[in-house]
Amino acid sequence: MRSKVFTISSLLVFFIFASSDSLNQTAQAAVPIQGIPSTLEIGNGLKQALEIGTGKSSDQLSAVNGFFGNAAVKILFPPEAQKAEKTLRSLGMGKLCDNVILSLNRAAEDAAKQAKPIFVDAIKHMTLQDVTSILTGNPDAATQYFKRTTTTQLTGKFKPVIQGSLTKTNATKYYGDAAQAYNKVPFVKKLNPDMSDYVTQKAIDGLFVEIAHEELNIRSNLGARTTPLLQKVFSFADKKKSE
Repeated sequence: MRSKVFTISSLLVFFIFASSDSLNQTAQAAVPIQGIPSTLEIGNGLKQALEIGTGKSSDQLSAVNGFFGNAAVKILFPPEAQKAEKTLRSLGMGKLCDNVILSLNRAAEDAAKQAKPIFVDAIKHMTLQDVTSILTGNPDAATQYFKRTTTTQLTGKFKPVIQGSLTKTNATKYYGDAAQAYNKVPFVKKLNPDMSDYVTQKAIDGLFVEIAHEELNIRSNLGARTTPLLQKVFSFADKKKSE
């Protein structure tokens, strides 16, 4: 019987996302933790979880040292330039290399501020299949959904911000100086001084690393389900997976 109720509920979730904000707010008030969630609760619970996860990730990475102070996402010299970095450091140019790395991460932190509205829009445009596969899917189902639906938009928004930020933080100058210094070394493969594409991709990669972390946290850590609605909907999803 419960399986049947869940199936019927799932078929109606798509229409929930077209409902008004006031209706959503009403559904989130005074949600009982026990029992089978309604169709409205299922839809709003998933939306709430995704908004919390993506919002927290964007806020963390856009803060000062959001990238630079996070070893999991910190942007370093690109692979093809790491030999150049080693050579420059051996020639006493370690400070120049440090300045490059710091400025690349500052550019990514600036760009991360653009992510929130893109994720909100992606949440609004979820289909029935998206909703059901995310709620009962793999631990990174939401992260994979966002990768599919937002990467192009994130690239379009991030790149001009990163280009401007690379100039503002002197990354363009620092990396240009590093490339110029390295390119003077005899018999080395010349470096391309343009870093904007590389930093844009690394910034987006880092954002998805954090979103995956937040998604797993909400799915597996009961303490991360900070509202009655999240507790009710994800407890129900846990039960369905175990049946």
